[in-house]
Amino acid sequence: MDKHLKTLHSLSKTLTTLHQTRTPYRINHGSTNSTRPRPSSGTATVDISSLNNVLSVNKATKTALVEPNVPMDKLVEATLPHGLIPPVVMEFPGITAGGGFAGTAGESSSFKHGFFDDTVRQVEMVLGDGKIVRFGPDDEEKGDLFRGAAGAVGTLGVTTCLEIRLMDAKKFVKTRYHRARSVAEAVEVIRREVRNDDNDFVDGILFSRDHGVVVTGELTDVKPRAAEPRTFSRAWDQWFYLHAQNQQQSEEYIPLAEYLFRYDRGGFWVGAAAFEYFKFVPFTRFSRWFLDDFLHTRMMYRALHGSGESARFVVQDVAMPFETTEAFVDYTAESLNIWPLWLCPLRRRAPPTFHPFTTVPEGVVREEEDMMLNVGVWGWGPDEPARFVEKNRELEAKVRELGGMKWLYAHTYYAQDEFWDMYNGRGWYDELREKYNAGHLPSVWDKVHVDPEAAGNKKRHWLKRQVPLGGFYGIWKSIQSKDYFLHRNAAWKWKGEE
Repeated sequence: MDKHLKTLHSLSKTLTTLHQTRTPYRINHGSTNSTRPRPSSGTATVDISSLNNVLSVNKATKTALVEPNVPMDKLVEATLPHGLIPPVVMEFPGITAGGGFAGTAGESSSFKHGFFDDTVRQVEMVLGDGKIVRFGPDDEEKGDLFRGAAGAVGTLGVTTCLEIRLMDAKKFVKTRYHRARSVAEAVEVIRREVRNDDNDFVDGILFSRDHGVVVTGELTDVKPRAAEPRTFSRAWDQWFYLHAQNQQQSEEYIPLAEYLFRYDRGGFWVGAAAFEYFKFVPFTRFSRWFLDDFLHTRMMYRALHGSGESARFVVQDVAMPFETTEAFVDYTAESLNIWPLWLCPLRRRAPPTFHPFTTVPEGVVREEEDMMLNVGVWGWGPDEPARFVEKNRELEAKVRELGGMKWLYAHTYYAQDEFWDMYNGRGWYDELREKYNAGHLPSVWDKVHVDPEAAGNKKRHWLKRQVPLGGFYGIWKSIQSKDYFLHRNAAWKWKGEE
């Protein structure tokens, strides 16, 4: 704790100086799970990458005190020995607690527990003027800051510590697979399963218009003796989505941490795109085993940014009303032909908030007042930059037309007026910026906006445009990070019955 306090007060002094000179800054966390273009090097940077420790786990109060750059795998490794687990654990091990609070983190347990920030009891933050404050969602004086900062991508201050609520862990997740033969049926199965109180996890995968699998999970300590635990972390294990693809109405038992990070290998299914890029490498179980070090999410994010291929890869999560999800899937099938798609039910939060919230178009009857459905659209877009931007702008327009809203971690092309109109104007946000001395910082739009004209005219370095040289360069950058050691040495992986 002494180290934390020393870093905290040093950061406070730095931000005080930047505030006095009215200097805007960006924050270096040490890692990213965003696919947005990285900011120019000319912007002042505040480095908080050392704030990456679990400070305490309190079994009596069922809470954990964590610094913002603690990734999900380290958080789980810290809490599981105490028989506890965060209610919402992001599926990628490298996503951090601070990122989950400052961004939007909704996962397969979010239909029950809400967004990640719904599990946060208190936040420690250094405001734009260097003042250190601590507050929670029910704080009479600063509750508005909590609600505004959640999802505001760090534009109201720098988060330095979070107190996270924990719950009792179980050894296994009793996992059931429900086959759906249409998009409408998949949506209806999800609608049914979120009402089943036994379910702790619900999500779905659409492999095509007539092939979907809804996955439900129930925490349990009881496993039939004859049931072999299913794992997904070992190099020879099948990727989860490939395993789920051929399931009918089946049931199995997955160790808890293996379930939480089941999508890490292959990054859901984005890893398959690497085999499409390196056409000479067959997409087989042997090749996935042989190249396993490169096919975890941390390494893939490094390679995606290093190669520059993020400039032509569609990575969009959109919150849709249940009522218009089928129409949106029809659109993506015709316009982008990207499969599979991820479906994840979430609690709907009312505005004002920077989390996605849904409406319904005129003439559509709302049947789900408190729930919405995240649709993950991840796959290759057009090669030509201008055409890539055009397709993303079309997607943004279609999402709004159907009453949905995008996550802000990916390419976001909205004009400023259009952006603020989606959030019912910026008055509530500007009041917070003034109240908490954040007016000199970049706004949310400043941080997430990608200029369509600049992006459409941007040319990547000639070397990165050469296939497969650009890809090899991305792999080299990922190797330099040595992130592959993190998975090799992960303590959360299933080691057998104890």
